[in-house]
Parts: sequence; structure tokens; C-alpha cells
Amino acid sequence: MRAGEEVAQAIAAGADVLHVDIMDGHFVPNLSLGPGFVSSARAFTDHPLDVHIMVTDPAYFAEKFAEAGADSVTFHIEAADKPREIVSFLHDRGLGAGVSLRPGTPAEALEPVIEQVDMVLVMTVEPGYGGQAFMDDQLPKIRAVRSALGRGRRLEVDGGINPETARRCAAAGADVFVAGVDIFRGGDIGGAVAALRAGAAAGAAERQ
Repeated sequence: MRAGEEVAQAIAAGADVLHVDIMDGHFVPNLSLGPGFVSSARAFTDHPLDVHIMVTDPAYFAEKFAEAGADSVTFHIEAADKPREIVSFLHDRGLGAGVSLRPGTPAEALEPVIEQVDMVLVMTVEPGYGGQAFMDDQLPKIRAVRSALGRGRRLEVDGGINPETARRCAAAGADVFVAGVDIFRGGDIGGAVAALRAGAAAGAAERQ
């Protein structure tokens, strides 16, 4: 009931992007939000909206969230029969296009779209629920994806992200860090954002 207030605090503290998780209750065993929420968020803020669709029919929902005001849409490679067409659809509308990998999906699955996408999201937990523990075995995949992407495009991580895991992911090559529980359940949104950014910066320095 206080989403706008908490989003405003996160933005004021330095959050660069608002990441919106969409779950259809089929691709993942949970149901959350929809285009209406994204439309409301778009009316509330001009901050970039990165919409992560964990859905069985990403082509259909990519269009719905494009219409709702998303700035970028990230879909799962495992759910897409024609991923290149989804990326082209998003680009034709001026939106960023991202593709996501579940923990059990190898980096090689990106091959059909790796040259097209603006961002890759490596899930560091099984998608569907917040509050899960970070999976260390995803760090080699992050390194492999970074190598394939090069330095010009974004590599996002999502799941169990806190200052320490952000540091390790940044050292492996990630540069976008999604945090929900760590930011919004600790009682100090501003302090949590600052700590996360510091952890990510420390990891980036290690990588260099």
C-alpha cells in the first residue's frame, strides 16, 4: 500500500532503475502484478522501468508491457520459441531488450540472440520468489556471459543480492544489480541502496 513512497525513497537514495518482476503463475509458481501496475508506475515516475517477464508467452506480454510504459523488457530464453522476433519487436518500438537465464540454463543458450540484446539477466536464484539464498554456482556463468557480451552491454543479476553478493557478482562481470528484500525489508531504504552500490563498486574495482 506504500509502493510509491518506498520507490521514491529508493530513487532518492540513488537507485538507477526500477525493476518490476512479472510472474504468470505458470512459467514460475507465483503470480504477481501486471500491465496496470507498470502503467501506474509510469505515471508516478520518469525513472527507467525495467520489466522482467517470467511468463510462458513472452511475445504476448512483451507487447502488453511495451504499451504500459516499460523502458526495457527482459524475457526468459527458456520460454521463447522465436527470441529474435521478440528482441526485434522491442527494438522497433525504441525499447531495450533483455534476455534472462534460469540457474539451470547454460550460457550457451543465449547464442541465438547474444548479438542482438542490450542486456542479459543471470538469475542467481530460481525465479518465482523473493528472499532466496544466492547461488554461488552462478558466478562462472556470469563470467562466461560477460565474456560473450563484451564490455559494451549490460549484465544484470537478480536473486539473493546484497552488498557482499553484489561485490562478488561485480568482480565476475555484472554491472546491474537487482535487490528487493535487501532494500525494502530492512527499514532503511536509503542506507541499503548506498551499501549495495558500495558493494558493487568494490567488486568492479577488484575486476579491474
